[in-house]
Amino acid sequence: MNESILITGANTGLGKETARQLALKNETKKIILFCRNQAKAEVAKKDLEEQTGRTIFEISIGDVSDANSVRKAVEKINEPIDAVILNAGGMVGKTAGKMTASGMNELAATNILGHVILVDELLKQNKLKKVVLAVSAEAVPGVKLLGMKPVAMKTSSVEEFTAVLDGTYFGTKFDAVQAYGYVKYVVTLWTLAMAIKNPFIKFIVMSPGNTGGTNAPDQLPPAMKFMLKNFMMPVVFPLIGGMVHKLEVGAKRFVDGISDERYKSGVFYASKEGKLSGEVVDQSTFFTSLKNTSFQDNANKAIHRFIQF
Repeated sequence: MNESILITGANTGLGKETARQLALKNETKKIILFCRNQAKAEVAKKDLEEQTGRTIFEISIGDVSDANSVRKAVEKINEPIDAVILNAGGMVGKTAGKMTASGMNELAATNILGHVILVDELLKQNKLKKVVLAVSAEAVPGVKLLGMKPVAMKTSSVEEFTAVLDGTYFGTKFDAVQAYGYVKYVVTLWTLAMAIKNPFIKFIVMSPGNTGGTNAPDQLPPAMKFMLKNFMMPVVFPLIGGMVHKLEVGAKRFVDGISDERYKSGVFYASKEGKLSGEVVDQSTFFTSLKNTSFQDNANKAIHRFIQF
């Protein structure tokens, strides 16, 4: 039972809907909306209170692409948290390849940097009690039907993961769509490594699947955005089956991930092979590199090369 939950990127989309669903559970006593923008967070808080009839929402301001911002936010958290949902991220948009002060590009920093620091600091200060859910994507094992190739690294060494995080792995033309799967692979392996290092806390990875009602298409290149919003999502995906679901369904994966004992620590759950919605399964059953503990450790080490203590 999780009485207190922190959700990053909670002012919109999946994060906000996850907060709404969790607030409808009687056992939930506090939900921290971890957001970058105070004004947007306030609007989301008010809306959630009106939708749920509960006043259990608190705001924590922090930018997950900024290490110091996250550390300051953790310092202001006074009581231990039962569960953390690392939801903020996505393909970022036009600035995905831009270098941040950490040395990671913005895509990696937004999806990984602040989340790792958030968890590290919460653990260090004994403010994390039960479960961490990291968000990944079917882009890691790939979806053949859509031409999404699985992540395929040569060595999965510390150096190769480092190159993914600073962007040099992808050469001179940085493609955020391609890089996204590799960045999610790194954060997935980090979470699996943390599950081994912290056996008394559940660390799981969950993909929300191909979820409608989010701003994800807006982060894509213009041509791809047009095709996805006007053709693929409304026409092609529904015809194929198993390729798209509603926002409420994607968020429920997160709610179940932290609440349901069927979901075990050290596992990456996402749609069945070749699908983007429907039942979730252990991805390591067909994407076997997830089981490699050396790869997990190397991803963890690579991330911490960019974190200054």
